[in-house]
Amino acid sequence: MGFITPSPPPVAPEEFLPLPLRERLRILTTNWVEDGFGTPRVLHVVYVLKMLGLYFAVGLAITSATTEFVQFTDPSTWFDNIVVYQKLAIWLMLLEVIGLGGAFGPLCGHFVPMLGNIRYWLRPGTIRMAPWGRHVPLTGGDTRTVADVVLYLAVLAALAYPLLLDAEPVSALPVGTGPQELVPPVAFVPILVLMPLMGLRDKVVFLAARSEQYLPIMLFSATLGALAMREEAQATDFVNLVIAFKIVICLVWIGAGVSKFGHHFENVVPPMVSNSPGQLNVVKRLHYRDAPEDLRPSRFAWFMGHVGGTTVEVLIPIVLLVTTNDTVALLGAVAMLIFHIFITSTFPLAVPLEWNVYFGYIALVLWAGTDAGAGFDASTYNIWDFSEPLLLVPIFALLCFGPVLGNLRPDLVSFLPSMRQYAGNWASAVWAMRPGIEERLGELPLVENQIDQLQRMNPMPYTRDDAEVTLQKALAWRAMHSQGRGLFSVLYEHLDDLEGRVVREGEFVANTIVGWNFGDGHLHDERLVAAVQRRLGLQPGDLVVAYCESQATPWANPPQHYRVIDAALGVVERGTWDVRDCVAEQPWLPNGPIPLTTTWTAPGFRRRHTLTTGGGAIPAATPPDARNEGTTTGGVAT
Repeated sequence: MGFITPSPPPVAPEEFLPLPLRERLRILTTNWVEDGFGTPRVLHVVYVLKMLGLYFAVGLAITSATTEFVQFTDPSTWFDNIVVYQKLAIWLMLLEVIGLGGAFGPLCGHFVPMLGNIRYWLRPGTIRMAPWGRHVPLTGGDTRTVADVVLYLAVLAALAYPLLLDAEPVSALPVGTGPQELVPPVAFVPILVLMPLMGLRDKVVFLAARSEQYLPIMLFSATLGALAMREEAQATDFVNLVIAFKIVICLVWIGAGVSKFGHHFENVVPPMVSNSPGQLNVVKRLHYRDAPEDLRPSRFAWFMGHVGGTTVEVLIPIVLLVTTNDTVALLGAVAMLIFHIFITSTFPLAVPLEWNVYFGYIALVLWAGTDAGAGFDASTYNIWDFSEPLLLVPIFALLCFGPVLGNLRPDLVSFLPSMRQYAGNWASAVWAMRPGIEERLGELPLVENQIDQLQRMNPMPYTRDDAEVTLQKALAWRAMHSQGRGLFSVLYEHLDDLEGRVVREGEFVANTIVGWNFGDGHLHDERLVAAVQRRLGLQPGDLVVAYCESQATPWANPPQHYRVIDAALGVVERGTWDVRDCVAEQPWLPNGPIPLTTTWTAPGFRRRHTLTTGGGAIPAATPPDARNEGTTTGGVAT
């Protein structure tokens, strides 16, 4: 790849595009080994400037301007004041809601413009996705109204309020602790009220805010923080708040680590490392068994994933929660910082770079400690110092509810509250469209074909054929993960005319329709397909989606469930596959589709023939006006 130019296609587009899909996947997946997504290096510079400049530097500047004891020009004050934990969390949540966080730019399918989120959510008429529209009054429908726009603006204001509000001093502190400040607890109440209301109207905004992580921080800031700021407060009240902050961050790590048990995660590491602009090609190839012939993960990839990754995410946070040794705490914090630096360096698709900066930095704030008398030695305190042990029960219950339910019933909980960040065990979808249907998506408000976006890239616009090859790289990326092999198997089994269709990664499609996606297949399942259908009136077979749910309890390896969705007919088939069959195959399925087990079909539906002939006599599995909301998938407001 060049500095301002993308990597050249591995095969000339005029030769590549007429090839069968299986051959195109083979070419692009083997090319991915060393080239990754092939984005120009200048885009990595943009991401670094956004990560360190817009987020970290501006966030610290805002913190410095609204606090007395954090000085922007004195780095020593950045690590001994707990108020930075609050301020940087608020700032990051605001950036995520605007669209300047993890969902920004080409690595998340936003090419020109690179910003989604706010552009969609400030415009009435765009598609929104209510989680329980049939059950919660005043939330039904899928069209954004003026009231939704006003609510979104109120959410932005509610986030800006505590961010820009001056912090207040804490009076009761442990002996030997320097001055400390906190954001006034009442300042968090508006966002604690408005964000859940926003989530009931549009779960996309709720998820984009990373509410599963930042709302608990704000909840504890409003409740335990209020206790610490009372006139009659005890020093233990402030310590309790700090320990609660530690519990939040540790359970995020542990939840993400546990979610990586099973067969999925080792297939995540190789394509992630392959996308790293600074990694040597020889190291990239080490993650595959025998590239380019065998792209299954090597033993080295397994070691890096489950020893260097899963073990770190589970064991070190547990140690950090319980250790009473300052040296152990320091080593653990440094290990987590290195862990986040490594993830950031790979620039994987849709990676939350700012989130990694925040968690790595806060690990130092909470566990690296400071000299007594100069600030607050947070590393001194652990879970054993919590003065109200019974209060730990609701704290852990609140923080563990999403991950536990999400792993037992992934159909009910988004992968984000389930803490499956980059675990490889995701609900996913691939859309297969007849010629002309992708262009018809442009009839939806604000939706613009990503082929057209890429042709406007500056300073080096793509040709149309090069843009097509680039979008198909997203399909290759999906095929290199476990669920991709299952999804393509479903399409091969169902569509005789697959070679004549436009095939797109569902996550990229969702970005153009709802303005945001971060790997959550619940945002482009049958409910989004039904919303599209209501607006476009497609014919049977025009748009066929292969969709799979995350695997429940992946360490036990139960079957993974899939659905086939026809825009005009609804869900026409349900079935399962064995994840072991997925990970045993090459990404391009040279031995044909993996075995599928059909568990239900719509009355009169027949594979392959029905979806390709456009026959309208087959009844839909779900009535069109019921498919929008309240289905059994993605049911929570997440």
